[in-house]
Amino acid sequence: MKRPRFLPDNFTLILIGLVVLASFLPVQGDAAHAAELLTNLAIALLFFLHGAKLSTRAVISGLGHWRLHGLVFACTFLLFPIVGLALRPVLEPVIGAELYKGMLYLCALPATVQSAIAFTSMARGNVPAAICSAATSSLVGIFVTPMLVLLMLGAAVQSMPLGEAIGKITVQLLVPFVAGQICRRWIGAWIDKNKAWLKYVDQCSIYLVIYTAFSRAVVDGLWSHLPFWQLIALIIACCVLLAIILAIISFVAKRLGFNIEDRITILFAGSKKSLATGVPMAQVMFSGAAMGTLLLPLMIFHQIQLMVCAVLAKRYGQRPED
Repeated sequence: MKRPRFLPDNFTLILIGLVVLASFLPVQGDAAHAAELLTNLAIALLFFLHGAKLSTRAVISGLGHWRLHGLVFACTFLLFPIVGLALRPVLEPVIGAELYKGMLYLCALPATVQSAIAFTSMARGNVPAAICSAATSSLVGIFVTPMLVLLMLGAAVQSMPLGEAIGKITVQLLVPFVAGQICRRWIGAWIDKNKAWLKYVDQCSIYLVIYTAFSRAVVDGLWSHLPFWQLIALIIACCVLLAIILAIISFVAKRLGFNIEDRITILFAGSKKSLATGVPMAQVMFSGAAMGTLLLPLMIFHQIQLMVCAVLAKRYGQRPED
């Protein structure tokens, strides 16, 4: 039986379940230290596999469509932060300072890979360009996202001095990624054959980060500081952010003269933010209970973008052939 479009997928349902579990049975004490060590190892494995999966040749060969990729990167790393900062006078008083920091953090993240490509394919867009843009965005985000976070949050990120942030990103994310790229010549074929079950490694890494992050937040009193109405306001804020981004991307891509296939690619690759990258990067860049609050906007935005883009992809896919 096919799941209705507007119901969360199993991955999202498990994330919600982990938040509930952390709310009632948070990991703490010595167990929390062990969980954090296990999480860091899982993140290193995650980025090693990302490096092994990504074909450098495919990325280089796809870079020829520079206008499309330039616009996607501008949407991902410029448009989102600009809109997020512009909405500050409206969002911060409504959702609170901590959740607003989480909104800025999601604005700094790279685009998704799998879902951006899947929706572009479903909508009959330019799939090769989507593969190149999404994969390159994920790689570029390793360097750009920490800089954007520091630029937008500044002194609010007490636990992340610039040198320490660059060092952690390099050791925990970039080094495993480069190692995966180097090892691809030997394990690439095996990785490609086993993608179906290796995706669970990605998901388990995210599950670990979510559970440990929200455990720390709950122990520090997250839910006593976050009223229900504020959570509803956050959902509305994520919907507004996505609506503004989609409208601007659609308008700009059309005005620049891209054909319908390229406009579809730009829309899906430029409007999505990666939970798979954002959660591990938060684990590296932030510490303490604040990380649970910072990740809430990303988790909510992730589900909203999936539901909205599924509807848009279906609509584009039903258009008549030229």
